[in-house]
Amino acid sequence: MKSIVILISGGGSNMSAIVRAAQAQRWEARWGARVSAVISNKADAGGLVFAREHGIATAVVDHRAFSEQPQPREAFDAALMTKIDRHQPSLVVLAGFMRILTPGFVAHYEGRLINIHPSLLPAFPGLHTHQRALDAGCRFAGATVHRVTAELDHGPILAQAVVPVLPHDTADTLAARVLTQEHRIYPEAVAALLQT
Repeated sequence: MKSIVILISGGGSNMSAIVRAAQAQRWEARWGARVSAVISNKADAGGLVFAREHGIATAVVDHRAFSEQPQPREAFDAALMTKIDRHQPSLVVLAGFMRILTPGFVAHYEGRLINIHPSLLPAFPGLHTHQRALDAGCRFAGATVHRVTAELDHGPILAQAVVPVLPHDTADTLAARVLTQEHRIYPEAVAALLQT
């Protein structure tokens, strides 16, 4: 069985899109793959409710609990790895997981760790991508699924979707249109990896 572990920090709309695609496209029957767990760094993440309602194991590793550690990021990542590794993941999918991961974490899941970013990478890595695209006068924005490397938002690109920037767009209206494309390309990219 190919195990998929999804990491979230909030509502988990991309996670939900992947779970729905896995069910609708019968990933378990076709490729022996299923979403085994959804893990969050926030106990109140709305996506945990969706996961539980769909019979998926959930866990929380609160990053704030490690703030007093000598190396808080490393301690958090070690605890997170312990939770993830219980599910022997073939893929670890970052779906709105708002933590910068340590090089040790990235190395541990090398070749199995993917992310989605709301820009056409390599343009606008990091935060505030939609406002930055508007400020730069971009005529197109979009989303990118990529492999995760130690360098933030710079791994090999697996899929992209292009979204036109409309004359009266705000960061919010652009973000909403980009998100609909994220919900399309992320499940497609995961499904493609499961077939390799």
